[in-house]
Amino acid sequence: MRNYLSIDIGGTNLKYGLIDHSGNLLFKQQVATPTEKVSFIRKLKEIIAVYQQGIFGVAISVPGKVNSQKGIVYYGGSLPFLDQLNFKELIQNQFDGLSVAVENDGKAGALAELWLGSLQNKPNSAAIILGTGVGGGIIINNQLLPGSHFQAGELSFMINNYQLDGYDKMVGMSCSAVKMIEQIAITLDLPDKKDGLAVFELLSQQNQQAWDIFRTYCRRIAYLILNVQSVVDLSTYAIGGGISGQPLLVKTINEEYDEILSELPLVKETLKRPDIKKAKFENSANLYGALYSLLQEMDN
Repeated sequence: MRNYLSIDIGGTNLKYGLIDHSGNLLFKQQVATPTEKVSFIRKLKEIIAVYQQGIFGVAISVPGKVNSQKGIVYYGGSLPFLDQLNFKELIQNQFDGLSVAVENDGKAGALAELWLGSLQNKPNSAAIILGTGVGGGIIINNQLLPGSHFQAGELSFMINNYQLDGYDKMVGMSCSAVKMIEQIAITLDLPDKKDGLAVFELLSQQNQQAWDIFRTYCRRIAYLILNVQSVVDLSTYAIGGGISGQPLLVKTINEEYDEILSELPLVKETLKRPDIKKAKFENSANLYGALYSLLQEMDN
């Protein structure tokens, strides 16, 4: 069985694992993401060197704007030292013979769901990844939609509140799962403002203040789905990110979506309601999705 090294480069942690051609995760580890370019490249090469003899390729998921055809990160988002880094050249110049693929992290999440997750056999679908911002990937005719400039699916940049100033008017702020957790924690004076488990415990106890904030958040996600649906007409949306592990999230998003449709009968009659479901993968999604991108590239 052919094995591949898949690497998910995040703002906090660099995760990596061996996955075989059938999508079996053989192991996974993580280290802290280096904070500057020289140490980052050194760590990346160290990891690849350990496994190079037993792998057929390296798949990389990375934040920012990525030219997946050339393997270049045009803009590294939360990791600016990745700007203009050509991963394909960097790796293949030192590790001759290894195939390399690079994909944006949100799109990798969508590819994971298309390959082995909640979007299997859903040729027109999307993944929405909720975290600090809102990532995503759109699948059209079983293919990831990159867009003309490799920026399709950048849901964080959609405008959903024209009355606010600056970035506050963007989906990436109003639909941030991290900010929703912080808002509830601050409102209820929790000691840890990032403790999602404590927040969902309050929701399970029917705390009204927590529920008001959470339901507003879920309605915003429902509006986001409706906006996307009105443009691309998809069958299924998979909701991912760490928060998606809480069943209450997708349940409430579905309730809010139905409530919106009940308020807008013309929309309900005109637009087919999509399925909104939990993504299968949570913290390992980008490892699988990056590999699927590599496998597709190797098959072409």
